[in-house]
Amino acid sequence: MRVFNYSEARQNFASILNMATEEDVVIAKKDGTKFKIVPLTKNENKSPFDVPGIKSNITTKEILEIMKEARETF
Repeated sequence: MRVFNYSEARQNFASILNMATEEDVVIAKKDGTKFKIVPLTKNENKSPFDVPGIKSNITTKEILEIMKEARETF
């Protein structure tokens, strides 16, 4: 993890952003406040519900029956 003070970070912002793709980068202010620079990946912009489907021979009706049975056991 690399730690930079605010002035260093401001002067070297582009290189610090590049560095953050390889390792943790923290920027510390004089008052002790710290910020971590974290790159976003393309997948982080997607919904957590956007998942790939699977192929199976089970019907929707069978899935609902299984779910109903499972709920009744608790």
